[in-house]
Order: sequence, then C-alpha cells, then structure tokens
Amino acid sequence: MDVLDLSRWQFGVTTVYHFLFVPITIGLGFLVAGFETAWLRSGNDRWLRLTKFYGKLFTINFALGLVTGIVQEFQFGMNWSAYSRLVGNIFGAPLAMEALLAFFLESTFLGLWIFGWERLPRKAHNACMWITAAGTVLSAYFILAANAWMQHPVGFLYNLATRQDNLRSYFDVIFNPAVLMGFPHVIAGAFLTAGALVAGVGMWHVMRAKTPAADVRAFRSAVRAGAITVLAATVVVIATGDIQGKMFTTQYQPMKMAAAEALFHTARPAPFSLLTIGNLNGTRAIFEITVPRLLSFLATGNWNDQVQGINNLQQHYSQLYGPGNYTPNVPVIYWTFRGMIFAGLLAGLIALFTLWLTRRDRAPKSRLMLGAAIVLPFLPLLGNAFGWIMTEMGRQPWVVWGQMKTAQGVSAISGGEVLASLIVFTLLYGALAVIEAGLMFKAIRAGLPSAEEAQVPAQRAGSDQTEPTLVY
Repeated sequence: MDVLDLSRWQFGVTTVYHFLFVPITIGLGFLVAGFETAWLRSGNDRWLRLTKFYGKLFTINFALGLVTGIVQEFQFGMNWSAYSRLVGNIFGAPLAMEALLAFFLESTFLGLWIFGWERLPRKAHNACMWITAAGTVLSAYFILAANAWMQHPVGFLYNLATRQDNLRSYFDVIFNPAVLMGFPHVIAGAFLTAGALVAGVGMWHVMRAKTPAADVRAFRSAVRAGAITVLAATVVVIATGDIQGKMFTTQYQPMKMAAAEALFHTARPAPFSLLTIGNLNGTRAIFEITVPRLLSFLATGNWNDQVQGINNLQQHYSQLYGPGNYTPNVPVIYWTFRGMIFAGLLAGLIALFTLWLTRRDRAPKSRLMLGAAIVLPFLPLLGNAFGWIMTEMGRQPWVVWGQMKTAQGVSAISGGEVLASLIVFTLLYGALAVIEAGLMFKAIRAGLPSAEEAQVPAQRAGSDQTEPTLVY
C-alpha cells in the first residue's frame, strides 16, 4: 500500500472511531438534561437517580470523544499537509470557532454540572446541562461546516501567487447548502443513537432478575423515554435524509447518488436497486432486482425524472476536469448506503416493539426482548459509521470537490512513517476501546444509586430551598 492508501486508512480509522462517541454525547446530553428537568418539576426521585446514572455514561463518552477528536485533527498536519496548505485559510475558520466557542462552552458548563451538585441552585445546575447539550450541537455545526466545504466549496478565492484558497465570505462557508442540508440529518442520528442507548440499557436492567422493583420502575421510565426518542428521531432521519438526497446530493454530487444505486447508465425514469451485482471493474450490472421509477422519485421528487448514471458522469467529468477515474468504489457506496438504512429502520422497529411491550406498566421478560435490548444501542452506531463512510468515500477522488484530488493532498512522507503512525493509533485506540468498554460496563452494571445514597439533604446559606442531590 502506498502513502495515499495508508493515509486514507488512518484517517478513516480515527474518524469512524471518534464518531462512535460524538452522537452519543450530543443526544445523551439533552436526555440527561430532560431527566433532571423532570425531577425538578415532579420531585420524583427516580428522575434524579436516572439523571446521575445516565450522566455518568455521558461524561465517559465526552472524555473519550475529546481525546479522539484531538488526535483526528493532528492528521491534517501529519498526513495531509498539502491539503492543509491549500485550504487552511478557510478550513481553519470553522475549526477555530468550534474550539473557541462551542468546545469551551460545553466543557466549562459540564464541569459546573459535575462539581456543582451541592454548590449551585438546582435550577442553575440543570441549566448547566442544557447549555452543555446546546454546546455539543453548536460544536457539531462548525465541524460539519468544515466538512461541508470539502463537499461543496463556496465563499473563497484562489490566490495564484500563494497557491492557496483565501476566505472571501465567512457567512457563505458557515451557511453552505451542504451543511444546511446535512446538519439536521446528523443531529437526528445523534438523538437516535442516544435514545437507543438509554432504552437498551434500561431494558437490560428491567429484565435482570437482580434489579430491585423500585429500580425496575425507574428504568422502565427511561426505556419508554429512550424508545420514544428513537422513534421520533427515526422519522426525522428519514425525512432529512430524503431532503438531503433531493436538494443536495442529486444536484451537487450526482456521482455519489449513482454509485449508491449502482446506476451505471443514465435513465429516465430510473429504477431503485434492491440488489445489483456488477462486473469486477464496476462499469456495468450483471444481475439486478429493481423497483421501477422509485429512484427518480427518491432523487428528484418526480416519478419520471432523469437520474444520471455512473458511466455517463465519468465521461462528463473526464471532459470537465481532464483524464482520470472519477468513479468511487461502487460496492462500498452501494452497501454502506443500504447498511445505514437497514440499521436505522431496525432500531426504529425495536423501539416500537419496546413501547408496545412496556405499555400499561408491563415489564417484559422474554429472551427475544433481552437480545433486542442488547443489540439496540449498537444499531445506530453502525448506521452512523456506514453513513459517514458513504459520504466520504462517495466523493472520491476529490478531497475538495472539483478543486483538489485526494492524491494531491497527502504529505511528502514515506509509507513507512504513515504505517508506523497507523499501527500506533490503532493500538492506542484499541486500548482506549478496552478502557471505554470497561468504564461503561462497570457503570451500567452498577445500576441506579439507591434512594438513600441519592438523597443529600442540605440547606445552603442563601438558598431558597433544600435541594435533594446525589453524591457523584
């Protein structure tokens, strides 16, 4: 493998690993804030106990996401210095805003939330988690704005003297159509992921023989809250994905759409592929099972519209950008697209089934439901990973669409250096995965703190009321 392939593998490994923690953190912050708000409004201790339980899972994921995110950004200088020199004047702006505004906001108020249980008025304490959750969303927006510029570069001028892109309009970069279309889809996926974690962990405790009856009732509330979140997020994910496909991908990245459907030749109307087997060089289909006209509707909203095919787009891009291969890895794009859809829909079905089984204070005990509870938290994680793999590999060979090919963005380093760093990062991330899993499983198995352990009656000077709190 050469420097390009190794660099792409390294960035892919670190990015997919990092994004395991990001959606959990984004969605779980709001759910924890919601649990604490429910406690403030109702005075019911089960919401306070759930707040502390899921809050601990939130802080674990926040810490691991922070560490892996820093490593990911280092690679722009390590393996992609040519890319960084070209676009640093633009790409650095949203990354700086993410660090200086969003990250400091979320980390500061998370610290206040962790250490402020006995020091802050309880409404102010609850507000800290809401602000932290809002900070995670703001952070996601700036990161997605940076990525969206790679997908659809806007708001810049190329400087011939310095051979660099110069920022012309910061607002064009921040309000790029690519980020406006993609942001709601990513955030909905985050809520789907966090809801699945809350519901899955809660259901596991509900079905454990060792779980006390009072804890079963508390976890049942978490199960239903998580399942409702998953169902609502599934609907939003489908809607925003459809909008993104119609209003951005089909218009600006038609090759990605064609690859996702293994549509080799332009068609009017275009069929949707249920199963396509192509030849080895990916230029034609050998066997197909399709639904007539469905792709035209999904891509354009019209059952009779034309959808451009892979081979026709390859010819067009060769004339527009010069000789070269402008076709991404079709099997990868085709199957990750379907894996993303399947994982999301299955999570939604399990959530619907969970709501049905837990209706009217019921607590299911079947082995099938136990298996579903264990599988549920992992489905959205797989869906997120498949979605990002499709998004990033689907724009190949471009690292900046229409401007810089991926092969032109790598650093002038040896393959051995990249391989060494790839091995180090993989081993490091493997160790972090073991630590993460150990911390998560330990916190999950410990269950809710008892009501006696949870309550800390304290009347602070200057406080308007006694505040029940938990020892962290």
